[in-house]
Amino acid sequence: MIEFRRVTKTYSTGTTALRDVSFTIENGEFVFIIGRSGAGKSTLIKLLTCEERPSTGQVLIDRFDVSKIKRRYVPYLRRNIGMVFQDFRLIHTKSVFQNVAFAMEIVGSSMKAIKRRVPIVLSIVGLRDKALVRPRMLSGGEQQRVAIARAMVNNPMLLLADEPTGNLDPTNSEAIMALLEQINRSGTTIIICTHDRDLVDRMKKRVIEIDDGNLVRDDCQGGYAQTNPACPAHQSQTERPADDLFRPEAVS
Repeated sequence: MIEFRRVTKTYSTGTTALRDVSFTIENGEFVFIIGRSGAGKSTLIKLLTCEERPSTGQVLIDRFDVSKIKRRYVPYLRRNIGMVFQDFRLIHTKSVFQNVAFAMEIVGSSMKAIKRRVPIVLSIVGLRDKALVRPRMLSGGEQQRVAIARAMVNNPMLLLADEPTGNLDPTNSEAIMALLEQINRSGTTIIICTHDRDLVDRMKKRVIEIDDGNLVRDDCQGGYAQTNPACPAHQSQTERPADDLFRPEAVS
C-alpha cells in the first residue's frame, strides 16, 4: 500500500510543487495521475523513488516511511520499483536482451537467472524474436515495450510510468496500455502520469488529479474530466520504520 500523508514539497527556489497532499493506493491498483505540466505529477513520482524528499508530511510504502529512509538503503527500495519513461532511456550500444538483462545485473542476479528470466519477459511484451536487435532498429512502440520489459524483469511490487505514451501514435499507445493492464492483472501496482485524455477516458481506471500542487480530484473509475463520485478514503495504518525493510538482507 502507498500512502501520502499531508505531503508538501517546496524546492530551494521557493516553488511549492505539492501542497498538503494525502491519498492511499492499495496493492494491485491501477491509477492515473493527471494534471497540466508543472502541476506536481513528476514530483509525486520522485518522492516515491526517494529522488526527492518531502518538506513536510510522510510518504509510506507498505507502512514504511520512505521519506526517512537512509541514503544507503535507497537502492534496495528501488529494486522493488520499476520505472518507464517517455523517452525510453535505453542503452543504444546494447541489444534488446542486454538492455533488459542490465536491470537484473545491477541487483546482482546470476547469469543463470538472467538467461532464464529475460526471454520470459521478452515473450510477455512480444519481443522475444528481437532479443539480439539494437534499440535503434526498433519502432517507438517496440522501444517502449523493451523499457517495460526492463521495468518488470525484477518482479517489482510497483511500476511507475511517466508519460509512457507521450512519444507514440494512438495505435502504439493503446498497445502499451493494454500491456500495462496485463502486468497489473498479475498483481503489480501501476501508477501512470499522463496527459493522454483519450486513454484515460477509455480505460476507466482510478484517476487522481493534481492542480497547482493540490489534489483536486480522486475518482474510482473516472475519465480525464470528472464524471464519477470520489473514491472512499482508506484508513491509515501504523507506520513501520523504513530501514527495517529496505536493507540488503531484507531484499536479497
